[in-house]
Amino acid sequence: MKIQALVMVSAMGFALSGCPINGGTKYTISGTVTGLNGTGLVLEINGSNDLSFSTNGSFVFGDRLANNAAYSVTVKTQPSNPSQTCTVRNGSGTIDKAAITNVNVSCTQTGRFAYVANRQSNTISAYVIDGGALLPIGGSPFAANGTTPTALTVDPNGQFLYVANSGSATISVFSINAATGVLTAVNFSTATGTAPGAVTIDPTGRYLYVANLTSNNVSAYAIDNGTLTQVTGSPFNVGAEPASLAIDPNGNFLYATNFTGNNVTVFLIDLGNGMLSNISGSPFAAGAGPVSIAIDPTDAFAFVANEGANSLAAYSLTASTGALTAVPGSPFTSGTNPESLIVDPAGRYVFAANVDAANQVATYAITPNGGALTFVSAAAAGSLPISVAIDPSGQFVYAVNFNSNNVSAYAVGASGALTPIAGSPFATGGQPHSIAID
Repeated sequence: MKIQALVMVSAMGFALSGCPINGGTKYTISGTVTGLNGTGLVLEINGSNDLSFSTNGSFVFGDRLANNAAYSVTVKTQPSNPSQTCTVRNGSGTIDKAAITNVNVSCTQTGRFAYVANRQSNTISAYVIDGGALLPIGGSPFAANGTTPTALTVDPNGQFLYVANSGSATISVFSINAATGVLTAVNFSTATGTAPGAVTIDPTGRYLYVANLTSNNVSAYAIDNGTLTQVTGSPFNVGAEPASLAIDPNGNFLYATNFTGNNVTVFLIDLGNGMLSNISGSPFAAGAGPVSIAIDPTDAFAFVANEGANSLAAYSLTASTGALTAVPGSPFTSGTNPESLIVDPAGRYVFAANVDAANQVATYAITPNGGALTFVSAAAAGSLPISVAIDPSGQFVYAVNFNSNNVSAYAVGASGALTPIAGSPFATGGQPHSIAID
């Protein structure tokens, strides 16, 4: 028995000597693909271990990596039919005693559909995008299923449209027909705080956030096939009159401009549950009446439209912490009350509504590696352009004209200059306030 026991112990010792006890544990690399409509997408890690995709969803690479190993997730083959461009976020780094779970792969193409929230009409206007022109979809406009629809957004997979109804303090949810763009109501009355005026979704499509203007907080929801469930701790307190929201391209931080607080609150997003927590140094100073915020696709800069100060603020963004630091020369003087701004998908230009002069959309060039803004040109819009959007390919810009009840559409030139699309402006319902591109 003693000999047998010694043999067993010896065998166990031999087996254990081959196990990775100290520093030998290996870790997985995983993430989420969103917006995929084409076929043939292939990802790879460190130049090998190909992973092919035919649909959106979660993924895990088969190879595991040891602690302190470098990893780099890249696109080996872009999708086709339709042609798309997929971008990897949070895709590189070094293993630090934990699995990597937050790689985001976002796929985009030329915009297919556009949706406009009409506050006075309590409707959503829907359009097919045809060479930049907006052609009404059959059945449009669609009832908003709430009063005073003010803001709207499309989920990263293009399956659902979410509408913030300021008057009824609700979120309406619509499914989007992938072939026609027709909307079908799937959720009528998810409650928000008071006067919801901005809405955004994280890049993975798992969480939705709503800025409630008069209750001074942000409502947070988990998304499950269009159904919204408030996350633990929601709503989260913010500054005075949160007017706009933006999430950084890596999906780590939520930014809220506080209109009468004259600052920007920055939250860390818990990727596991969607909960929000203030980062160190938040809130960050802005000009008077910060009404809109946009973040460049490289996650290097943030830009804020200060309506009351007639200026555009530019900040360098620390991707690891979310902190904002004003760039030299900021804020940059604009013309009349900037209402809304966006950054093009290549990170070259800022397009801002109602700046330089009333009823215009202005183009500003972004200084590479610096973030300073230089005026390029301006294009005429309708009466009170209050919201701007750009299609995912960066070819077309749209400005919603609140007082003239229409949308101005522009082609983006090589220098960022805007040229009106034939047939522009395009009619909407009464008092259009926001536009979203699918």
